[in-house]
Formats: sequence, structure tokens, C-alpha cells
Amino acid sequence: MSHEEGIAFFSGGKDGLYAVHLAERKGIKVPYLLTLKTTIGLSPHRENLGALETLAGAMGKELLTFDMGEGSEALAEFIGSLGVDYLIAGDVLLEDHLRWVERLAREAGVTPFEPLWERDTGELAVEMLEAGFEYAMIAVNKEKLDREWLGYTFRSVDDLEFFLRKNPSVDPIGEMGEFHTVILRAPLFQERFVLEVFSTEESERYYWLKFRLVGE
Repeated sequence: MSHEEGIAFFSGGKDGLYAVHLAERKGIKVPYLLTLKTTIGLSPHRENLGALETLAGAMGKELLTFDMGEGSEALAEFIGSLGVDYLIAGDVLLEDHLRWVERLAREAGVTPFEPLWERDTGELAVEMLEAGFEYAMIAVNKEKLDREWLGYTFRSVDDLEFFLRKNPSVDPIGEMGEFHTVILRAPLFQERFVLEVFSTEESERYYWLKFRLVGE
């Protein structure tokens, strides 16, 4: 009997990888990770593609890239050509993105798998940390957070609680775009990584880091 397989959207951040973790616990094999070249402005994740390659290698998964300049229809065709059963994403509260994933999956002939949808973000943050996920901030929204928070690492619930005490108006997982993260440790791989920061950059919306991931 063949196992069901999926492809997962992948930025290197916590939400998408936690969705992969839950998919694999459900018995869905995830051989492919998909990162997108965006057409809607700078992506701090895409700018650190080498870190995504490091994480994919640590998980033994194939990192695929797609240029959204080719359009959603071409993306659906690409996903459909892989022979997978599921399209996995880590959406929580952003309904427009959920609907796009659902439409994309339908056009690709696969099933959307969105295990984080409508979860309480505070509970979800605690759940991820208690499951062994550790992550660091690689970008902060200039209107929401000071640049000093760049590189802040969440290794425990204590780290989360400290951050929320200092920033009570910020969503616990940054679901409203307050910050972006990269995973440093997870049950999906054996290593633990740290950030090696090259520089701090500034875009119209973010302060963000150029970095690589180095094994501890």
C-alpha cells in the first residue's frame, strides 16, 4: 500500500514547518518543500535562500522553487505534475491566503491540508515550543517592533512570555505580519542551528537580517 504524499509551502518559518510536522504525524509523507519567488515586494525569507536550503537538507527533503511571475495557474500545473496528494500550508487567520491555497489545490487536483487554521495563536505558540520547535526573528515590521528584536530566539515558553510582556499588542506568532521567523530546531531534524548574521537591512516595511544557519 502506497503512502500519501504532500508538498508544503516553505519559508523556513515556524508555522509552515509545524504544519509539515503535523502532516507527517498524520501519516502524510512530505518529500517536497516549495518556496516562492514573490512578485509583491521583498521577502526576507527568499533573500536568505541559503538558509532554506540548509533546513531542507537537514530534513532530507527536496527544495523546489517557483517564480510567481508565471502566475497561479502555472503554479497549480506545477504542483499537479508532482503526483502528490496534498498541498500543505501553515495559515492560521489570514482568510484570503487560505482561499488562495484552497483554489490552488483544487486546480492542481490535490487536497489542501491546513492543520493550523483558526487556532488560538497564543495556544499555538506554546504548543510549538513544547513540541520542540525553536525559532528566531529574522524580520520585524517597522511599525510594530523595534529593530533590537531582530535575532530574538524563542527556545521556551519563558522566552515567549517575556516577549509578550514587552510587546503586549503583538500577536504571539506574528500572524498579522509583525515579525517573521526561521526555525533553528525541530523534531523534523536532528541538528540545532544558530544564526550567523551578516548584516541588518531595511526595506519599506521591515528591518530584516541577512544570515546563514550554522550547526551548533
